Amino acid sequence: MRSKATTVSEAVDTRMSVRGFTDQPVDGAVIRRVLEKAARSPSGGNLQPWQLYVVGGDDLKAFKEIMATRVKEAPTGEDPEYSVYPPSLKSPYRDYRFQVGEDMYGLLGIPRDDKAGRMGWFARNYQFFNAPLALFCYVDRQMGPPQWSDLGMFLQTVMLLLREEGLDSCAQECWSLYHKSLKDFLNPPDDLMLFTGMSIGYMDEEDPVNELRTRRAALEDFASFRGI
Repeated sequence: MRSKATTVSEAVDTRMSVRGFTDQPVDGAVIRRVLEKAARSPSGGNLQPWQLYVVGGDDLKAFKEIMATRVKEAPTGEDPEYSVYPPSLKSPYRDYRFQVGEDMYGLLGIPRDDKAGRMGWFARNYQFFNAPLALFCYVDRQMGPPQWSDLGMFLQTVMLLLREEGLDSCAQECWSLYHKSLKDFLNPPDDLMLFTGMSIGYMDEEDPVNELRTRRAALEDFASFRGI
């Protein structure tokens, strides 16, 4: 089991998108504690626009079974309510996205021309990479981009607090592709729109995919300084 992060810096450095979990259950008291602390995250006007659904145990097992069938029935997903990426992603953002895909599939030994292999591996998202706990974050449909950015701050806080508890996570906007199946299962109010899902659990340190350490741009590539 990975050690707990003891400083904010350590939590930031060790947080990663884990794509292979053990089946060790997550104590409900722990996730409640994390979410209560994360509620101190900032939001414009203190709107606190996040609406959460946390699923585990037999309920998550049942949903995994539903999704195993659904992914086979509709392998390209359902009509998404929003695009995870801009349709004409320009450089350098396109390059960053391409590189992380190549790094991950290269680590897994799945070549670029093995489209079936890559799609099959991607489908593991909808089994939560074997994680025992899932979190889904919704937002009221009347909210705009500023509130969506508030969701990001809240979810980042959640992920850092999970590291403090010795847990890991993987944020999964890919759930936007199956928002209808998720709605059928969770039955949220119609005025809520799915933003993202998240797998939560304990990292499987023997899974080779967790050896992936995604690259980051150099400071001078994204920051400018004046007067200092």
